[in-house]
Amino acid sequence: MRPHVDGRGVLFPLGVAVAAPAALTGLLVALNPGNTRDYVFVYLGIVAILGLATGLRDAIVAATCSFLLVDFFFVRPVHTFQFADSTDLVNLAVFFGTAGLVGSLGSRRRVAQRRAEDLARELQQANIELARLAETERQVRELEETDRLRRELLANVSHELRTPMASILTGTTTLLQRPSLPDDIRGDAESLATESRRLNRLVSDLLDMTRIEAGIVELHPADVDIAEAIRASVDRLQRQSPDRPVTVEVPSPAVEVVADWNRLAQVLGNLLENADHAAPRRSPIRVTARRENGTIVVRISDMGPGVPARLRDQVFERFTRGAEADSHHDAGMGLGLPIVRGLVEAQGGRVWLEDGALTGGACFAFSLPAAETGTTEAGS
Repeated sequence: MRPHVDGRGVLFPLGVAVAAPAALTGLLVALNPGNTRDYVFVYLGIVAILGLATGLRDAIVAATCSFLLVDFFFVRPVHTFQFADSTDLVNLAVFFGTAGLVGSLGSRRRVAQRRAEDLARELQQANIELARLAETERQVRELEETDRLRRELLANVSHELRTPMASILTGTTTLLQRPSLPDDIRGDAESLATESRRLNRLVSDLLDMTRIEAGIVELHPADVDIAEAIRASVDRLQRQSPDRPVTVEVPSPAVEVVADWNRLAQVLGNLLENADHAAPRRSPIRVTARRENGTIVVRISDMGPGVPARLRDQVFERFTRGAEADSHHDAGMGLGLPIVRGLVEAQGGRVWLEDGALTGGACFAFSLPAAETGTTEAGS
């Protein structure tokens, strides 16, 4: 792109093209150094210099001024603009011929110079962009390496924790089965078992998140009856929270999805546990499933406070926590919903947050591909 030229860059060469012949004329008139016919060559030198330095336009201006000054001051009759003989025509031809020839060469040189300057600027800008790109690539590599090391650390730590956690769970379970265990010790053992199960869940979540991020989730897809999977997950929830009412609306006759049974159960379990965690005690949780555009969409809604507006766009991100921890539907370390998203997407589906029902609360939905054996469309 050619740089902008301001008014001074245009007017200054024009001023020189007028002032230089005028100054030379003043000097020659004052000194009168010799044969006036030789003055033409001195003026031609000015025209040539300006033509080479600034181009055709300024050379033409200098030639015009020079011809008029020579004709007025040095060609007889002096102090008049008359074409008395062939000398005037010769001078005119010489001045403008020189201006045209040298000025054209100068203009071409200026154009080439501008192109070279433009190219130099473009190359400089390209070098700057390449340097920025190289720095960006270096930072990306560093971030990727840091993320890889983080995942390895989480995987190693989680793996190492599983063995002692299993021993603690086995020991506390065995201890609680003793009829002779004193009540005060039994209470402590039950608390220890509860916290051990919680820690074991967190370790499992860390391992699952590491596998999801590495793209190595092991899946065994099959045709799964969505109603059976939902009822099994609801039964597990109600064993943990017997006071929690859950209403289920599933298609009839049966509708099947293509999914891994265990991973589907994990998705349903996480969403149901999060709803149970966020909703007021004894308020109902509603689970629905229906066929939509070749997929089966499952919705789990509750009557809790809902997801805060500031967290709606990031609720499926890792470790999303906030002051409203009880209201953003991701108990624990903030890995439940990211794991849900990772497992659903790994099975060819998607997950999203919908607006709550008329009574408020939150509604999480996910879709999975419908099996070819699925037949009827759930009620509308």
